[in-house]
Amino acid sequence: MAETPIMTPRASAKSTQDFVPISQVRDGVVLLKDGGLRAVLLASSINFALKSEDEQTAFIVQFQNFLNSLDFSLQIFVQSRMLDIRPYVATLEAAYKEQLDDLMRIQIREYIEFIKSFTEAANIMTKNFFVVVPYSPAVITKRGGASALNPFGKKQTASEADHSFEEQVSQLEQRISIVQQGLVRTGVRTVQLGTEEAIELLYKMFNPGEEGKPMPVQGSQ
Repeated sequence: MAETPIMTPRASAKSTQDFVPISQVRDGVVLLKDGGLRAVLLASSINFALKSEDEQTAFIVQFQNFLNSLDFSLQIFVQSRMLDIRPYVATLEAAYKEQLDDLMRIQIREYIEFIKSFTEAANIMTKNFFVVVPYSPAVITKRGGASALNPFGKKQTASEADHSFEEQVSQLEQRISIVQQGLVRTGVRTVQLGTEEAIELLYKMFNPGEEGKPMPVQGSQ
């Protein structure tokens, strides 16, 4: 009796980028492959534990009112990273080379070694707080490839695409303003990431094993 060969599925030839939902970053706005837009806000932190009971209660109430006032969803996440002391050490190294006094040179060198050993032993972490504001344009697909944004199913020209993008960004900016004003009432300040900052954040998120390596140059619009 002949043996039936076992058929094994072929490995997918898709690259990692095929699984990343991001298309590009343009003018500080993250564009998703499904047409959605995202703005990333860097938020300041507050030391909740050091506040009085009344202040804590006031913050909770204000934050609750802020969330209840929204008619769209938000994403809030905390990024924990090892403290990168390389820029600070580089500054100290430059000061060491420029210092002419031998005693000061010895003290600077000892301080550099102390900083390196302390941060390695203490495992110091830094935390960044981000708020992601979404906007997804309504698209109702019809026969022939038509949609609410493109009712006749025709391919958009470059100028039409730019105009459509500007309109969507305008809607996103209105949401950003609502979020920033609401968080200010709680004592939290925010600032929107620019294109390069957003690209760097996304690169580090999708490449966690390359924390200590410099980010390669990325093309963006």
